[in-house]
Amino acid sequence: MTTIKRNTTVTLAGFIITLLGSILFSTKAIIVKKAFADTPIDALTLLTLRMMFSLPFFLGVAILSGNKKENIHLTKRQWIYIIILGIFGYYLSSLFDFIGLKYISAGLERLILFLYPSFAVLINAWVFKQKISRIQLLALILTYTGIAIAYFSEMDFNMINPDFLMGSFLIFLCAVTYSIYIVGSGRVIPVIGPGRFTAYAMLASTAGIFIHFLIAGDISKLGSAPNFWLYGIVLAIFATVIPAFLISDGMKRIGSNNVAIISSIGPVSTIIQAHFVLGESIHVAQIIGTLLVISGVLLTGWKTPKTSLKN
Repeated sequence: MTTIKRNTTVTLAGFIITLLGSILFSTKAIIVKKAFADTPIDALTLLTLRMMFSLPFFLGVAILSGNKKENIHLTKRQWIYIIILGIFGYYLSSLFDFIGLKYISAGLERLILFLYPSFAVLINAWVFKQKISRIQLLALILTYTGIAIAYFSEMDFNMINPDFLMGSFLIFLCAVTYSIYIVGSGRVIPVIGPGRFTAYAMLASTAGIFIHFLIAGDISKLGSAPNFWLYGIVLAIFATVIPAFLISDGMKRIGSNNVAIISSIGPVSTIIQAHFVLGESIHVAQIIGTLLVISGVLLTGWKTPKTSLKN
């Protein structure tokens, strides 16, 4: 692929856009848990509805962004990268996530899922030789110390659940596949643009989900209850379409490493929402872990000589 200069400076706009996208993404677990609690819908059907209602938006963006005169001509290799990243980022990771949410709490799901920033930073460092700055290293240490404290507290309360370990493992797989998407998209987006990449990647993942549903799903379930459609629409608009474009734009502005770290606000948002919407309890260890996560996120956006906030 073309050699590109990657953006690693944390701008004010990039920080806010990434933060908002991360918070919206964090609502996904809450919506999915509500759907499972209020309806008999299964994970694959709910995921299919989510992508079905997202499809018009991404198709429209794909057409509009694909017709721009300044667009580069995509090579065969670039198309392959986009398709593979779409499959990893929004098909496999979403499937693992939705199934895992049937077995564990929304707060715990988000904590396990947010192992992905460390995976993303390590992949960038080991595979692409991208140096980890001291500020990023310190932010990661604070963030994941907080996540670890909260996770083990949750584990003590959930070990009576026979499916707890299976659910945790599925969310772990979600974190692995999503980190691959984050790293890969951070290298492709500067070449083809955030809107174009996101639209094409989402179309690739949607195709994978639809094929999976046609093979293993029950088409009759798609129209069996109005609530199914309502949850699908809410997931599509507020937890998929809007945050997907915000995050991809954030990666263009500040780079994938910084997006991965700032997105660590997700567990905090999910835990708070899960408490007020789902009635999940908040433990002392969760509060301590939450404060450490917030410290890591704020440290990422703090003014330093090398990584300063700019208008």
